[in-house]
Amino acid sequence: MFTSTMLAHAPTTPGDPIDEDAVFDPKLPYRASKIRTEAMLREEKGDEKLVLMRPAGIYDDEGHSTFLAHQIARIYEKRLSGKVYPGDLSRGQAFLHLDDLLEAIERIVDRRQTLPDVFPALLGEAKPVPFGDLQRLIGRELHGEDWVTWNVPPAAAKLGAWAENRIFGEDAFIRAWMVDISSDHYELDLSQAEEHLGWTPEHSLRQDVPHMLQKLKDDPYHWYEENSLNAARVSAAKVEQAAEKAAAEAKDESAAEQQSAAREHDKHMRMMHFQMLWVHWLVAALGLWLATAPSVFGTFDQTEFSAAVQRVTEDRGLWAASLRSWLTAWNNVFTGLAITALAFISMKPGNGWAQWANAALGVWLLAAPLVFWTPDPAVYANDTLIGALVIALTILIPMMPGMSREGMMDDADIPPGWTYCPSTYVQRLPIIALGVVGFLLSRILSAYQLGHVDGIWEPFFTSPSGLNGSEYIVTSDVSKAWPIADGGLGAMSYMFEILMGVMGSRMRWRTMPWMVALFGIVVGPLGVISIYFIIIQPIAIGTYCTICLLAAAAMLIMIPFSLDEIVAMVQFMVWNTRRGRPFWRAFFRGDALLGSSEGGTMSFDAPSREIARQSARGSLCPGPWG
Repeated sequence: MFTSTMLAHAPTTPGDPIDEDAVFDPKLPYRASKIRTEAMLREEKGDEKLVLMRPAGIYDDEGHSTFLAHQIARIYEKRLSGKVYPGDLSRGQAFLHLDDLLEAIERIVDRRQTLPDVFPALLGEAKPVPFGDLQRLIGRELHGEDWVTWNVPPAAAKLGAWAENRIFGEDAFIRAWMVDISSDHYELDLSQAEEHLGWTPEHSLRQDVPHMLQKLKDDPYHWYEENSLNAARVSAAKVEQAAEKAAAEAKDESAAEQQSAAREHDKHMRMMHFQMLWVHWLVAALGLWLATAPSVFGTFDQTEFSAAVQRVTEDRGLWAASLRSWLTAWNNVFTGLAITALAFISMKPGNGWAQWANAALGVWLLAAPLVFWTPDPAVYANDTLIGALVIALTILIPMMPGMSREGMMDDADIPPGWTYCPSTYVQRLPIIALGVVGFLLSRILSAYQLGHVDGIWEPFFTSPSGLNGSEYIVTSDVSKAWPIADGGLGAMSYMFEILMGVMGSRMRWRTMPWMVALFGIVVGPLGVISIYFIIIQPIAIGTYCTICLLAAAAMLIMIPFSLDEIVAMVQFMVWNTRRGRPFWRAFFRGDALLGSSEGGTMSFDAPSREIARQSARGSLCPGPWG
């Protein structure tokens, strides 16, 4: 008896099953070796009977099928490679359960006397499950959804497999040669086995997959190890299962203690709310300051403006400066009164929405002078300062309203598998400092664009128009393409970076994912866009701007310092969603994460060298390998 393979035959098409006399196809070394061995055994068998079993892909209840196990793992982990396929999704290959194979072997032994001298036998399911159907079945069982699989060109699939193995060092299972056989179809004619062995398979892959996947869901780590997969990919699940088991046992033993802890936490939060009432009083005072500022600055009926303001008005085709001043004044009155009213509402526990509303008004105050092209520099400075303070005093200093109880009660600050906390203030310090630099530099550009100053300091670059390089850049057609002063927009972005850099505790990678994500967008994509505009300055405009270059350098240095915290936040969302927690609830309110640990604090009274090393750590080695 020799175990060959059904793959020794050339593939067929749906509806045209292969029988034992079908042509061979030795295009791959594995298949060729089986074909050569069959030929040798036919020549050397002598008077002995010869059985050539040609089974389909063998699996059992645990999986134990290399191609099938990797296919399941790709979908379980929701990898991109599990959503693309270079072959025909309507084609598939037959499988054979190990029990059915053993039954066939037993029947061969029992009926050996009646078998032909040379008896080739195809063993497997008669009707294979098409690859697309198998993908949907696995996705539905694992994630409760019909898994969508997209066809990709074979060349793209080969390039992706090469990149995974050669560039990213993933040691990916998929190889280029597998792409070439992705449309091979193996549908079997089992008449020989039925006639001589009385054998038909009792199992079918379509029916066995749900039981197999249940074992995966029950114990992912064991299933991966059993199928020789990289169990490190699901090690968090093992930690989580152990932690959940321990938590369940602890819950049974000390449910009363946990309830007491929850009540104590709620009592502490209520006490802290009343201890922080001063911030709402201060916000109310800032609102009144803002509402009365137009009367102090005289912006209701301002008629005299500098030559620079008139230049900007004519150059940009803006409304009259007096109208813009009047609009800014009334905006400050209404916004100030609204801030004061919302501050009083925020004093009552449970009115977190009022704090968020005030934070939104703070954002509007940062933008309003730019939207109205305010002609008064004092108004711009006043609105910017009050807007930043309102944001800080509503959701930064008194703690973000609406945070989940579970997230706040958990003191763990180091993500599973990490050796340090990515959200300590020491690590955020470089970002905050660079944000301050960028904000101050952008304020200078914004002041010139709004007409608050007559010129910009520029020591190096000139232009053919008589303006220096900086002045020429910020009044160019590229700059005018923005409806507001782009220097002011940059100042807003840097102010957001400063506020978000200060906001939150060392656990914010899991207690404020939305903020970390927004922080990443401001620092990352928006930073890349600003750097792009710096690059095109000599190409599209013909000169450079020194202050722009300095601000862009601050932004460029800032990007790597934010990476490790973003990585930790993304990992938290993935792990937390996999354990069945609602995605958006955790994204906006945070959550606890089993497997995290404590010890990520870093004090400012540490030696200066250690503070500098810790601050640079995330930029040098972001991620759990740090």
